[in-house]
Amino acid sequence: MRKLWSAGALVGALLLAGCGDPGSGSGAPPPRAPDAPVADTPMAAPTPRPEASRPAPSAAKRQRHARKAGTRAPKVLYLGDSLAMENQDDLGDRLKSRLGARYRSAPYSGTTLCDYLEGAGEDSLVPEKHKAAALVRAERPDFVVLQFWGNAWGYTPCMDGITYDERRTEYLARYRADAARLAAQIEGAAGSGRTRVVWVLQGPDPMTPDRVRRVNGVYEARARASDDLTADAGRAVAPASARYTWAEKLPCTPYEKRSPEFCTDRGQGRTALHRGDDPLHFCLAPTTAKSRPCPVRSPGIRRITMAVADALAKAS
Repeated sequence: MRKLWSAGALVGALLLAGCGDPGSGSGAPPPRAPDAPVADTPMAAPTPRPEASRPAPSAAKRQRHARKAGTRAPKVLYLGDSLAMENQDDLGDRLKSRLGARYRSAPYSGTTLCDYLEGAGEDSLVPEKHKAAALVRAERPDFVVLQFWGNAWGYTPCMDGITYDERRTEYLARYRADAARLAAQIEGAAGSGRTRVVWVLQGPDPMTPDRVRRVNGVYEARARASDDLTADAGRAVAPASARYTWAEKLPCTPYEKRSPEFCTDRGQGRTALHRGDDPLHFCLAPTTAKSRPCPVRSPGIRRITMAVADALAKAS
């Protein structure tokens, strides 16, 4: 797989997007990712994309969704790295339309679990007001969705220079410890309320496929230990018969075949999940120096957010 991607092309994409592959052996780490724009209004709706296929429902419509389902409309908080950054508007639209959810997102590109921990130190990429526990205390969500690819470049300050490439055992041990600590902080911040964590399982890594499998194992173990949930979004962007094999394109789903904008190569019956110059992200718009929600319809993002919405629908 390394033959398919030159180190220069990969590093160029990561420098722009702030989501790195710790096993790429690319030399100097990228610069710190810029602060991510977040929705600062409590449980605010994301700004709709021009291409959004569903209008955000009104409060009355959200209540009707909840009554129809026989449940209260859930509150959802979405945190994560650059993958969450690009997904956040699509997920918000989907949860509002499908579940009538109240929703807030606060992703920061380039981050990892420890960035969202309270007490992680001044060098954290996430400000104190947007730490996971702080947002849980402020918002009292029913679900906290966590989506982390597993960034561990040296530039992620709270990881203390621990990378999968050079300190594999320590990297995984640190992820296990941080996952347990983050789950405990979220639980503590929820108080007498019940806030469940949804750990989003990641898709294949083109450079170090075993890393993502192991990181997903950390998330699955933590979900079991804390009676929380997983959403296997990564399976939706992997070949049906090869969960951890990376692919730039996959066969179009029946929905994608009916929707030309989501089946990018209709002649071959295949759709692009990644741009040719960025094997990690799923937004089909060019990467920019400043992180942003994806501004165009992208099949990979739709597949991921559908999987997360399915998990929340089952749990709500």
